[in-house]
Amino acid sequence: MTTIVPLTSAHPAFDQVAALFDEYRVHHGRLPAPEDTRSWLHDQLAQRRLTAAAAVQGEHVHGFVTVAILPASLMLGTVWSIRDLYVAPPHRRGGVANALLRYVISDARAARAQRVSLQTDTGNVPALTLYAKAGFQRVTGLEILNLRLDPARPDPAA
Repeated sequence: MTTIVPLTSAHPAFDQVAALFDEYRVHHGRLPAPEDTRSWLHDQLAQRRLTAAAAVQGEHVHGFVTVAILPASLMLGTVWSIRDLYVAPPHRRGGVANALLRYVISDARAARAQRVSLQTDTGNVPALTLYAKAGFQRVTGLEILNLRLDPARPDPAA
């Protein structure tokens, strides 16, 4: 039976989650950096920039989710943004991702958040199917814009 547990850097599952997080980064085309990943995740949790939960069965972590809780100024509330959700390949299609998703939604409701949002690649059909079944809907009428900050290049607005 898989249990979803809130994660802190002091939790016994933290090192396994950090290793799985590095695997997740590699899955998305990044070079392995286990120590940097562990340090980064530790800092994000310690500074409360992210919250996290782990899917644990026995003493083994099968997946994790990270969430950023953001102010929703117009609504005078908060919105929860799922930043990362990953299940180790041998444990996929067994309900782990759904359990992590339901955990976040339940916690967000309990905290009286205004909404839970997430983003994924347009070609990630398994994730899109999972999210649609959970009630997530595509957002239309918005554009996502990014400004890459490259320290080697001058500010284009200057």
